Amino acid sequence: MSRFISGLTALTVLALAPALRAQDACPDRSELRQAYFGDLHVHTGVSADAMLFGTTNRPDDAYRFARGQRVELKQTHGTAAPIQARIARPLDFAAVTDHAENLGAMSLCTTPGSPVYDSAGCRLVRTPLSRESMAEFSEQLGQIFQTLYTSEEICGKDRQRCRAAARAPWHEIQAAAERWNDPCAFTAFIGYEYSPTPEGSKLHHNVIFRGRSVMEAPISWLDAPSMIDFWRQLRSGCRQAGTGCDVLAIPHNPNLGNGRMFALDYGGETDPARQREIARLRAEIEPVVEIFQQKGDSECRQGLWKVLGQADPFCGFEKYRDWQGAVHEDCRDGQGAGAMQNRGCVSRLDYARHALAAGLAEQRRIGANPHRFGVIGSTDAHDGSAGDVDEWIHDGVQRQPMVIEPGRMSPGGLAGVWARENTREEIFDAMRRREIFATSGPRMSVRLFAGWELADDVCGDPGMLERAYRDGVPMGAELPYQEDPRGPRFLVSALADPGTADHPGTQLQRAQIVKVWAGEGDELHQAVHDVAGGDTGASVDPLSCERSGPGSHALCGIWRDPDYDPAQGAAYYARVIENPSCRHSAHACRRAAAEGRTRPAYCSGQGVPMQVQERAWSSPIWLAPAPATPPGPRELREDADGNGSRLAGPGSRVPVRR
Repeated sequence: MSRFISGLTALTVLALAPALRAQDACPDRSELRQAYFGDLHVHTGVSADAMLFGTTNRPDDAYRFARGQRVELKQTHGTAAPIQARIARPLDFAAVTDHAENLGAMSLCTTPGSPVYDSAGCRLVRTPLSRESMAEFSEQLGQIFQTLYTSEEICGKDRQRCRAAARAPWHEIQAAAERWNDPCAFTAFIGYEYSPTPEGSKLHHNVIFRGRSVMEAPISWLDAPSMIDFWRQLRSGCRQAGTGCDVLAIPHNPNLGNGRMFALDYGGETDPARQREIARLRAEIEPVVEIFQQKGDSECRQGLWKVLGQADPFCGFEKYRDWQGAVHEDCRDGQGAGAMQNRGCVSRLDYARHALAAGLAEQRRIGANPHRFGVIGSTDAHDGSAGDVDEWIHDGVQRQPMVIEPGRMSPGGLAGVWARENTREEIFDAMRRREIFATSGPRMSVRLFAGWELADDVCGDPGMLERAYRDGVPMGAELPYQEDPRGPRFLVSALADPGTADHPGTQLQRAQIVKVWAGEGDELHQAVHDVAGGDTGASVDPLSCERSGPGSHALCGIWRDPDYDPAQGAAYYARVIENPSCRHSAHACRRAAAEGRTRPAYCSGQGVPMQVQERAWSSPIWLAPAPATPPGPRELREDADGNGSRLAGPGSRVPVRR
């Protein structure tokens, strides 16, 4: 079959594709794509830090939990007893992403009878950590990791003993994903986390493979000390290896980056051609960014250096670094250190919105955009509880071993994917083309399209999606320039999370479009527009958690940019916000009182929020500016993959309009 297909033209293959897939297509396959929800950031006892927290669950437990089965969440340290737990609604997909760092060392130090089990370094590793504060905890964790990184006693010369010992846990991770992957019902990806933490700044990335063809070993910070090394090794060792391997890397927690995560230093390269090559490499390897998780929101922040435009009150959402009124200096055009211990400066390059604008500035400067990414949410759970995001069931330390300061953390978010069916290939390809969205936990869904031919009446049409794909491009794509001084139309459509019978979802308050662009010099610009809905005065009682006021089960709006400038490249994404509801901190206070337990200290008022406005974010659509010179008769604009074409409809690629 492969030899036969290789001799066909691309158009013939496209025409035959439905017939070739007919025998193995999922029963619910939809060419208009449907929303699937998952969690691509989950740790188990295979991870060094999770094991140090006392977690004993393994990859099989994490996938079992994701599928809705009951799992015992247990920890060997601390006082909390193991609890039987299950997710209220199973996930559609998940990935166990245990840390590559110290994979072998932790296996050696926790396996009785290993040649180094009784060494001083391994005894240190098995010592329970302090749980008094996140700062103290992080300091001790850093000391242990430093011991593991540098210990020849444990790892042997050139770390050969640890490299060999890493094979067993890496094989365990792969085998678990293969066991639980169930095409059409549940997708289990093979993955891991690459976790550089230079000077206490977080540059961690989750690595997700498309299928069972993976690299021989995960790449750790010791294997790739710079981000450019990391991207190049993923490209050469997977994407260009000729083994059928494909991979992407997802930056997480840029809000703890001290200005480093989205930095544009190019490893010291000053030649624009070399910078352009690195920018394209980054866009290829990093088409997805984690915008929300347990350690807070990474969308935007108020009042940052040379970020111009209207104030956005919704940028105050779940700011992990602002715990207990902490105030941080602005990094401006520099970088800081120590964010993992809540130290050092904050930067506009710690947040996805402003990184998108900075990417547009790079596109203008060197002809390539390193920050062409879509967005997802995740949990970063460290006890294998994939997708455990419901505010009403999250109960601080009792539920999550890693939560040291109850009330500070969020339960985490979810990844939403618009795919034709629930298979590894379809979900991965949706991430590659950035037709993805993030939520802060609820399973609301959001669509975003842009097109020059989109009509004003599309929202009320039962054939809305067919028309939107036909006349526009979906989130994650670039809309090519067309000469029209009014600008294109944008379509935003959102559905509320229905919730469950016992815990109905919250209605939607508003749907917005956020526009970002690069100004003169170092200036980055933002504008936020309500497109559907608005402030209706809805509220929640934090004592009873009863919600009141109007809202919407669905929102839809057509919008044109009132400040459209044909000469200006811009990125647009949708943000959908729910009515207020009780935050997990309020639920924990109510539950403790009802059960006669001692209530957490923050219940008496310590600045911990008791309500939340959950939200979803779409991936951007990039609007190409007018070309400086008219294109020649045979020229095409390159998309992010350099294909000279654009995604115009479900599953099709067509030449760019002239």
